[in-house]
This record gives sequence, structure tokens and C-alpha cells, in this order.
Amino acid sequence: MNIANIHWPDTLWYLPEWDTWAQLHDDGTATVGITQLGIELSREFYMCRPKPLGTVVEQGRSIAVAELAKSVVSVKTPVSGEVIAVNAALEDQPNLPFQDPYGQGWLARIRLSRWAEDVAALKQGPAIESDVRQRMVLYRLLPLDGADA
Repeated sequence: MNIANIHWPDTLWYLPEWDTWAQLHDDGTATVGITQLGIELSREFYMCRPKPLGTVVEQGRSIAVAELAKSVVSVKTPVSGEVIAVNAALEDQPNLPFQDPYGQGWLARIRLSRWAEDVAALKQGPAIESDVRQRMVLYRLLPLDGADA
């Protein structure tokens, strides 16, 4: 799905209020990252530092810290579990999330611990469209009627 030139892959699960995504894997893990909208809203994105290996995270709590032009913000995880891998490429290429938010710009891989509970707050595919349009109107990326420009 594309809304106002911002891409939303249908296969990912989104935590709309925090502009983060999760890609589920068959082994009970998920890769997480920041949505293209989250990157666009941050404007000048300098770097992102995920939590270290072994850190236990809860949905809606910090999975990483991002440094923007005028602030440092906490990136919230869409899923709960233990950090089992971090994107080492972020050390040498800190703006990867800005360049490729759904690919090389992933933040961490998490061993899921509460998927059955977490999924209630997540949206996937067309179910996210209304939330996305509301957020884009709020941030003036779409007109008040929510229609693509």
C-alpha cells in the first residue's frame, strides 16, 4: 500500500502510534524497524542505536534510541521479547533506516515472548490505512479530508 508516496508493505505488522513495524519469522522471532512515515516525520535522521543483545523489551517500550537534528528520541518496539540480534551495519552506516526503512535499515531481531497479547495492538495490510491517514492528516502530510494529494 502507498499513501502520499509513503510505502506500507502488506506483509509487515505495524504499531501505528509509534511508527514501528515487525516482520514475523517461522522460528518465533521478529525483525523490527521504523516505518517510512516515522523516518519522514523525524526529518533529519542521524543515527539509531538499538538495545544490546539479551535486553528484554515490552511492546510500546524502547527498543532503540534515535538521534535527530534537534533531539534524541526513544524508538518503541512493536513486539515483546528478547533482543537476539542487532543490525551491526548501523554502526558504520547510521542513516540506513532513513535510506531503506523496510530492508537494510532494520534495527533488531527479537525472540517473541507475548505474541498472542501483542498482536491485539498491531495492524497489517489494509487494516492500517485509516490509522495512517489520520496520522498523516495530524502531521499535515495529507489534507484534512485525508485524501491523497
